[in-house]
Amino acid sequence: MQIRIRPYEPGDRETVVDIALRAWEPAHRSLERTLGTRLHRQVVGDWRRAHARDVREDLDSEEAHAWVAVDGHVSGFVTVRLDREGGTGLVHLLGVDPDQQGRGTGTALTEFAVDRIREEGMAVAVIRTGGDEAHAPARAVYEKAGFVASPVVHYYRSL
Repeated sequence: MQIRIRPYEPGDRETVVDIALRAWEPAHRSLERTLGTRLHRQVVGDWRRAHARDVREDLDSEEAHAWVAVDGHVSGFVTVRLDREGGTGLVHLLGVDPDQQGRGTGTALTEFAVDRIREEGMAVAVIRTGGDEAHAPARAVYEKAGFVASPVVHYYRSL
């Protein structure tokens, strides 16, 4: 089935939140293994609640633009934020239904977002993701789309 990307509609809201939480769960399991349960709780807290809030904020924000991938049903989403003064577009949030991963949806959403950023006259597109194994598929999609990694390391210490 062909992937179609259309603007986000308010009726997509809870489906998008559900996709985000299911898509990002492996990354949080990985982060918890890396940090340990105690430090993970201190740094992230209730990640499900925080991410659900962040996704809803992007979907409701006038500063963010959102689209969904549809291949019979909503199977993924992407949000973009523009910094017109700095000439950059940020692919802020991107998630693909875990049952649909590996079928080109992430690639289609990434390319779509970059095209929208370019059409808005931005000079640079930015996307951020984790460096752990759980994020390896996302990094592969972004590198395939022409993004170049600039490694950043965050250190945490429980006090």
